[in-house]
Amino acid sequence: MDEPASHERRIRSFVLRQGRFTPAQQRAFDEHWTRYGIDVDPAATAPRDLDALFGRHAPRVLEVGFGNGEQLLHSARAEPARDFIGVEVHRPGVGRLMNALADAGVDNVRLYNHDAVEVLEREIAPASLAEVRIYFPDPWHKKRHNKRRLVQPAFLALLASRVQAGGRLHLATDWADYAEHMRDVLAAAPDWRVDAGHADPAVRPPWRIETHFERRGLRLGHGVWDFVHVRT
Repeated sequence: MDEPASHERRIRSFVLRQGRFTPAQQRAFDEHWTRYGIDVDPAATAPRDLDALFGRHAPRVLEVGFGNGEQLLHSARAEPARDFIGVEVHRPGVGRLMNALADAGVDNVRLYNHDAVEVLEREIAPASLAEVRIYFPDPWHKKRHNKRRLVQPAFLALLASRVQAGGRLHLATDWADYAEHMRDVLAAAPDWRVDAGHADPAVRPPWRIETHFERRGLRLGHGVWDFVHVRT
């Protein structure tokens, strides 16, 4: 599959609003990064060997933009037969999750503090993922900013190149206009079809918990939509 055009590939779907970086979060990087963290190697000529990284062969799930890591920690504990790769650009959330993983003794998670597009392009081999999860990405709700949204045709094509046939893509949002955008982009994507077992966007799949971000949206009166698709 062709890679997205270079001008699309370099678009950043986030703004670094790091906020307060606590001493505990800094300790997490000092003490746990060698255990959980992965640094992108710009000189690498091949994707990362995930079997070597995790020390086993297992289905791999990528969560893009995991925030404070609440869902990712739950997933890793609830699905121990799978390995989880988290990507998040905001260091406080990465630090918080590493502390939680260490406290829980969880070892089937590895984390990137890096841009998701570059991780997918450089680090993840074609057809090596069983699932991709993207929960409550920045909606960029102002019309002039819609082009910054992560869920775009080129990005879905990149994901499709990294997910194995029959693998799954799960998107969730609490913004109605972003839900419409997701629905339209997915409908036009040739490599994805609706998962018949999870076809109703109003029903939260059992593997996704109600997160902090979701509860905040519900308090604001937002609806929540889950789109589950299968790689053709």
